[in-house]
Amino acid sequence: MHELPVAVVTGATSGIGRSVVDELKKTHRVYALGRNQRALWELDRHTNVTAVEVDLLDALVGGAESEGLAQLRALPKIDALIHSAGVARHGSLQDAGIELWREMADINVLVPALLTKMLLDRLKAAEGTVVFVNSGASQKPAPGMGVYAATKSALKGLADTFRVEIAGHGVKVTTVSPGPTDTPMQEKLVAERDDTYMPAHYIAPQEVAEAVAVAVRAGSSVQLTDINVRPRIELSDRDD
Repeated sequence: MHELPVAVVTGATSGIGRSVVDELKKTHRVYALGRNQRALWELDRHTNVTAVEVDLLDALVGGAESEGLAQLRALPKIDALIHSAGVARHGSLQDAGIELWREMADINVLVPALLTKMLLDRLKAAEGTVVFVNSGASQKPAPGMGVYAATKSALKGLADTFRVEIAGHGVKVTTVSPGPTDTPMQEKLVAERDDTYMPAHYIAPQEVAEAVAVAVRAGSSVQLTDINVRPRIELSDRDD
């Protein structure tokens, strides 16, 4: 029986990450990373999905022992690594404290950097693809989201640098930057602003997942370096 290519997806238990798992399990053996035990248990029941419970912040930044990371290290090759985990908080540059900076910088930049480094030999072995799920905020920052925008801009620089440094090893690097997407994180941000949440106004997460899949399934002679995914009607252009 032909062996399926292997994909590792972070932030796999909700939002865009969960949709990425649903899309890639059609063609890959997916290792779905997360912390929510109930959601991981449900994912593990799906064909071609292996749930991996791991706190990447504790394991990669804090140095904690992790069976989940050991499971990834045991893989001989990885065809796709998708960084979907991330955190967004309200915080302007002029008001943000060190705790906010550290939380978002660690999760949005340092964790994907360290995980990519840890798995790089396996990606080289497969001539695989790394996809960093970024945000439109890295290109068009919004007031009150300065720290988030800064960390997402750093993530873009991280992806671009990895691409240059590992180009000779056959590894492709893509940044997928969605605009406002219908996820629990987006809903929480809107609630914190005391606004009304209108799911139909936002990008469906499965459509972002399809863009990620396009990058992963691209032919061997090309890499899609940057994919911007925008809502059909920008929020600023809506009158309803």
